[in-house]
Amino acid sequence: MKSKLLAVTIAAVLTTQLTACMGQMGLSQMVTKGNLSAVDNRYGRAGLFILLSPIYGIAATGDLFIVNTIEFWTGKNPITDKSPAVVDMPVDAIFKLNPHVSDELKSAPVKLTQAQITYPDEQTVAMTLAYEDGSTQLLAGRKSGDDVDFFLDDIFIARVSNQELVAYSESRLLDAEVNPAA
Repeated sequence: MKSKLLAVTIAAVLTTQLTACMGQMGLSQMVTKGNLSAVDNRYGRAGLFILLSPIYGIAATGDLFIVNTIEFWTGKNPITDKSPAVVDMPVDAIFKLNPHVSDELKSAPVKLTQAQITYPDEQTVAMTLAYEDGSTQLLAGRKSGDDVDFFLDDIFIARVSNQELVAYSESRLLDAEVNPAA
């Protein structure tokens, strides 16, 4: 009887826990928000992060093994009260690539040795990329209304909205504040 109960328990735990790897991490978000709200100084936030590191660990463990499992099975995160579950969200890449770009532009060139940024005018930023084989490329971003069009050697490669760029930039800044070592 004990072995059957143990087998059922192990099966139940594995069934729920193996689905818990993706989620909104609501508890961890709450701890991070509390840290960022407590002090408005990067050094203070980093110090508070160190002091709260056991809390971050407990919150992350709770997210991974309990909250994200509930989110997976119900489709809604019980902490953030948001749905759909992360695993059910369609993926929409930040950068939309031109599907007609030649194959030679889809692979990484040789090692980059230098990048120089210039601002030819108010609407354009240009980055000259130099590679170890002596070749160079020009990556340019040109503002076009509410979008920025990116070109590599005058070939269109992507269009990104200003809103997407700002959101991406803010998320990178938040990542840097939350994890100063990154």
